[in-house]
Amino acid sequence: MKTLLRPTTPTGHIVRHYLEMVVAMVVGMIALGPLWSLAGEALGWTAAFHAPEPASLIMATNMSVAMCAWMRFRGHGWPATLEMAAAMYLPFVVLFPPMWAGLISAGTVMVGGHVLMLPAMAVAMLLRRGEYIGHCATRS
Repeated sequence: MKTLLRPTTPTGHIVRHYLEMVVAMVVGMIALGPLWSLAGEALGWTAAFHAPEPASLIMATNMSVAMCAWMRFRGHGWPATLEMAAAMYLPFVVLFPPMWAGLISAGTVMVGGHVLMLPAMAVAMLLRRGEYIGHCATRS
């Protein structure tokens, strides 16, 4: 019996790619996070790196670097890769104004940004369904 989530089905391709991106994001956070800590200490910027805005954008960068590297390795084009990276940053940036207005906390920005990036990734994928459904993506 053929299931929708098999890697050979269009839905299976999309689900596999989505899960690969989540894994790459976690790898990026684990691998690159300590480098930022070392850089912050070496430059005397540790406090600045822990402010909500830089902390969230650094986290988005860590996730984006690993995710973009994996996407390019898998043959995805630059437009799709950069859209997926934008999905890492946009949720945080959207939450900054409510934080500045005192409506939400810095913790809410960090948690909310991570939660909102998951649907943002899905939207980025839906915009280029063809790229994520095919066996081999084309390079742009």
